[in-house]
Amino acid sequence: MTELTHPFATVPQEELVARAEADPLRPRFHFVSPAGWLNDPNGVSQWDGTYHLFYQYNPEGAFHHRIQWGHATSTDLVSWEDQPVALEPSAGPDAEGCWSGVLVNDGGTPTLVYSGRSNDRELPCVAVGSADLMSWTKDPKNPVIAAPPVGVDITAYRDHCVWREGSVWRQLVGSGIRHRGGTAFLYESEDLRSWNYVGPLVIGDASQGDPSDTDWTGTMWECVDLFRAGTGSLGSAPAGNSPDVLVFSAWDDGETRHPLYWTGRYAGDAFEPEALHRLDYGGRFFYAPQSFQDEAGRRIMFGWMQEGRSDAAMVEAGWSGVMSLPRVTTVGQDGTLEFAPVPEIDKLRNNHASVPAQVLVGHGTPLDTGVSGNQLDLELELQLAPGGELRLGILASPDGAEETVIVLDRPADETLDGTLRLDRTRSSLDPLVDVEDKSGPLPMAEGRVRLRVLVDRSAVEIFANGKPLTARIYPTLGGGKVSLAASEGSVRLISFDAWSMAGIFEGTRSLLPEGK
Repeated sequence: MTELTHPFATVPQEELVARAEADPLRPRFHFVSPAGWLNDPNGVSQWDGTYHLFYQYNPEGAFHHRIQWGHATSTDLVSWEDQPVALEPSAGPDAEGCWSGVLVNDGGTPTLVYSGRSNDRELPCVAVGSADLMSWTKDPKNPVIAAPPVGVDITAYRDHCVWREGSVWRQLVGSGIRHRGGTAFLYESEDLRSWNYVGPLVIGDASQGDPSDTDWTGTMWECVDLFRAGTGSLGSAPAGNSPDVLVFSAWDDGETRHPLYWTGRYAGDAFEPEALHRLDYGGRFFYAPQSFQDEAGRRIMFGWMQEGRSDAAMVEAGWSGVMSLPRVTTVGQDGTLEFAPVPEIDKLRNNHASVPAQVLVGHGTPLDTGVSGNQLDLELELQLAPGGELRLGILASPDGAEETVIVLDRPADETLDGTLRLDRTRSSLDPLVDVEDKSGPLPMAEGRVRLRVLVDRSAVEIFANGKPLTARIYPTLGGGKVSLAASEGSVRLISFDAWSMAGIFEGTRSLLPEGK
């Protein structure tokens, strides 16, 4: 992302941590940095049974500046342990920041490929790690690619996707070609240090659609991620319903827009796109996603849940940015991606409650579920009649002045998709926070919907029939009431289960954890 400059002075470490931990809007079961600034997930991986989450980090304050690589580990993708900072700026090509990148296994040697920032531009760099991934040494040949492709007028150039294909390494660097659109430049190497430029993998067309569209592809592609969904691996012959997927985050002149993905086929030196899809209906609230395949063969994805409040509010709170819950990525029957939280997070559940099966009729009194809280996991199975609309209210204040509403709508025309919408218009009395509606199409065969809603104070992740909608919400009154209503037609409530969710951190965390 583009670096933001702020006039805010840094505060003592203890005060910064105290501010962050005291903020009632700070999530408790999502990963957040100890305090300060967090953005893109980096180097997400599983190494010798341990999950590693690196992330863009500024421990000096809740603003983007002189970015380091924070590091956390987990054995279960649920509870995370802070580790020493993996990379920090030093004299040379990353003097202004160690920006986003990936972790690869180079014949048993953990190796980071990342964007070093210097002189207001980013170039690819490499660092090798110790066997436990706790200490890192930058390669003296950095930057390993000296400049973007010659003769191409680029909009930006950073972020990496690296994989082994046969006997060589291949790499994508996110970029954009001015007056054309976003792209990913393809490179090849035998040793991760000497790279040969192959060409653009595929070039987007920024002239297509309106820049305000939720599927506009932008003037630059950040955080490109290429993988084979389903069975098989990149470069192998396709098997069954296993598309190749190119994920990218649409960027435009410093503005982070939304994550998208192409399905298609990667072969040779090119990617042939077949269809463009929205990755998350929350747009920029699930930005810069990165995925990996774990030892169980699952494709797991993290994204950055950026803030929807002002820079000043973030700085005052002492923290910024939330990591999404890890998601399992699968392929639906229609060939598009479907997502679900990893099942491991179920271990955080307690205090189960349920609501009896029943039919909700339009314009009736909202059903008080008896459930309340701001750390919740809700699972519903529903069937909407044609023309039916369900409203699920969360984070409602006792006086009703604040409420966030998840809306499921099934059109009367049964040939059309339904809609998933998040209504945040009354989510906060703070006039400075983002309350824009978020929505997207929702296939619902015979009106059936499997709905999962995870509420973690200011972080909300919604999964409806595998389609995600991620957002941030900033209630001021501390409410947590959950209600159900059919606002139109009728809705059959087949099941409703709710749990409160435990937090994942105990005690005061350190901004700069030390090694053991």
